Amino acid sequence: MSQSLTLEELNRVMAEADLLKSAAEVDAALNKLAVEITGRLSTSLPVVYGIMNGGLVMAGQLLTKLNFPLEQGYMHATRYRGETTGHTDLQWQAPPSIPMDGRTVLILDDIFDEGNTLAEVVKACHAQGAKEVFTAVLVNKLHDRKNTDLQIDFIGMDVEDRYVFGCGMDYRGYWRNAPGIYAVKGM
Repeated sequence: MSQSLTLEELNRVMAEADLLKSAAEVDAALNKLAVEITGRLSTSLPVVYGIMNGGLVMAGQLLTKLNFPLEQGYMHATRYRGETTGHTDLQWQAPPSIPMDGRTVLILDDIFDEGNTLAEVVKACHAQGAKEVFTAVLVNKLHDRKNTDLQIDFIGMDVEDRYVFGCGMDYRGYWRNAPGIYAVKGM
């Protein structure tokens, strides 16, 4: 456990957090995503990548709702390298686990905030020979700081511009496992 956080502090953050989207609303958003993705990709034999760590929860919940043949892979890319600001190039913690040359690729992630890392992942997929690349996020954060080079193909739900956690998104490394979408009190 991080030395700067205690169990009591983490429990207080959750107790004081504002619930933005309930577990039922998250499930409805996942169902909506499943219908949209199935309608577009069900005949393409795609390879689906969940981006670690944030996309893990969303991918785990969404994949079982996709009723068509697909291959599931994983990747972990970062631009942050333990810092609070990102570099311009990606560093692969775990490169894509399945070759994507000539394939339809679907990238799953938890949130579309500014989108710089996700934009770089999409470029990397194209550079590795993907025929087409689609993106799906559970949450789109509403603000005007988006990377304009990236268009998200499938969005589960919108949330206000606050510090959010739950359903894969974290509060300082914790609470990714919270079943709804929460905002830190006052943030």
